[in-house]
Order: sequence, then C-alpha cells, then structure tokens
Amino acid sequence: MNHPHPAIELNARPSSTYSAKLAETQALLSQAAADYAATATGEPAAITQASSLGAEDVVISHLINSLQLDIGIFVLETGRLHPQTLDLLDAFKATSRAPVTVYTPVNESVVQFVARSGKDAMYQSLALRKECCHIRKMEPLARALQGKKAWITGLRREQSGARADVPLIDTSEPRTKLNPLANWTWGDVWHYIAENQVTYNTLHDAFFPSIGCEPCTRAISLGEDFRSGRWWWEANLEGGAAKECGLHVKTEPKSKPLPETTSV
Repeated sequence: MNHPHPAIELNARPSSTYSAKLAETQALLSQAAADYAATATGEPAAITQASSLGAEDVVISHLINSLQLDIGIFVLETGRLHPQTLDLLDAFKATSRAPVTVYTPVNESVVQFVARSGKDAMYQSLALRKECCHIRKMEPLARALQGKKAWITGLRREQSGARADVPLIDTSEPRTKLNPLANWTWGDVWHYIAENQVTYNTLHDAFFPSIGCEPCTRAISLGEDFRSGRWWWEANLEGGAAKECGLHVKTEPKSKPLPETTSV
C-alpha cells in the first residue's frame, strides 16, 4: 500500500508527556515574544526564529503563527538548497502570518570561492567545507541576527550526542538562544505535524531527518544517528562526531528556568 505521507506514518508517535511539553513550548514562545517585544512602533521585535524549513522548524513557525506572536522568521537560502526546500520556502512565504525574511550569501564571495576551489569543494577537505559553510551560512546568519537580543532554533536533545545537553534557554552566549523543542522527541514533532496538518518538507518522506544543503545532505538508514546524513564523507576527518556547520557549535551552555509572567 502506498502511503502519501510516510514520514507521518512512521514517526507520529507522541511521548506520554507530549501535552505538557507542548504547553511548556507555547508558554516559552509567548513569554519570549513579550520579553523581546519591539520598543517602538514600526520597529521589529528583538527576537527572531531561524528556520531551515525542517520538521522542527515548521512546528515552531506554526506555533508562532497560531499564537499570533510578534516574532519574525528568517531562512538562509545558501544557493545550494534542494528543490523541495525551495518549493516549501515559496509556499511558506505566501502563507505565513509572521514575516519571513530570506538571507542569501554575498554573491561575490560565492563566485570567488567557486572559481578558486570548485563548485563541490566541500568534498575535498574539512577546511574547504567549513569555508563554504561560512560563506553560505555563517555570514548571512550574522546579518540575520544583527540587532537581535535573542533567537529561536529547532535544536532538540535527541538529535545527536553533541546536542544532548541543549537547554530550553541558553544564555552561554551574548545573544540568548531559545530552544523551545529541546525536550521533544522525534515522535512528538511528527505528532504535532499530523495533528495540525502542518506543511512539511517532502524530503522527510524520503528518509531525510536532517535537511541542509543538497550536496551535504543524504537520506539515512534505520538505526543511524539523526545527524548521520550530514557531511557523511567526513567521518574519517571528524571521527564521525562533529556534525555542525558552525551555527550551533557547542560551548558550555547555561540554562535558566522558564520565566514567570513578569518580563525579565
């Protein structure tokens, strides 16, 4: 039998504490919108959501929109995204209540890098892959976060060993990072998607749990780590452990409890 949504069929299994986790996430996002609200009419809020348009991020965006929170959303369009991701981006921009801003790399930097090292330089060495990530993701991220006091990500503790200690609120850096799905399981994420009929990236139906740039992402097999489909050729270079582009390099996070009703 052909299942039109295999990712939902396979994964939509909520944990026993799903309802409590959903309430916790809704409270965190609502409080964050209040804490980092715009200080003057016409100004944007001091908080934004970073979306890769993966399963976790579409859940967060759906919550922001359904709760009608004043939180903008941005996407890094690296120039090497899958067609499926670009299709979802177009649909998302057309339907999102919250404003969606797309950031692209500096064209001249991309042109020079490709001319010097080749279009698929990321396969040649770890240094070239990280340089590509810097040009296509890190520099645009810096622009996206300019003037913001906080940002929201889809990091979950379950995603990999490197993310096992992800706190709900990370104050280890000058800019606060909120991870509202930190406690969620993969089953929780897909239960929310199914229950709320959230439009998601069709690559998930082809066994892509983690979705990045097209040359740097592959489908995974049963039993593999969530992040094993990212930069898989670097296993020998990185010991198979470091599966980050730099956006979420692990420091020593400090967590703080969920804020009460008063603003911090």
